[in-house]
Amino acid sequence: MNNLFKSFKDLDIRVGTITHIERFEEAVNPSYKLKIDFGELGVLKSSAQITKNYAPEQLLGFQVIAVVNFPKKQIANFMSECLVLGVVDEDSVILLKPDLKAKNGLRIS
Repeated sequence: MNNLFKSFKDLDIRVGTITHIERFEEAVNPSYKLKIDFGELGVLKSSAQITKNYAPEQLLGFQVIAVVNFPKKQIANFMSECLVLGVVDEDSVILLKPDLKAKNGLRIS
């Protein structure tokens, strides 16, 4: 059990606010390119397959939860720098978010 807890503690999971969104035309599956402000950590880019539940105008200013310490991942011609977390419901994703507005960059523990 201690190893599992340590593995969880090794994840750096933070809250951030989406500051820019655009359609990711080159992606195999319908996706958006996101820029997310994580406060002192800066702005990180991510690709997210969330087009079924979210329109771009809904997401600007939307707070999300993301893992910020995974290795960067090349997706088509885009480098994803963090992993936005969500609940997978068959073929769509429901984003995880704080109930109340939180300061960008706060750590989830």
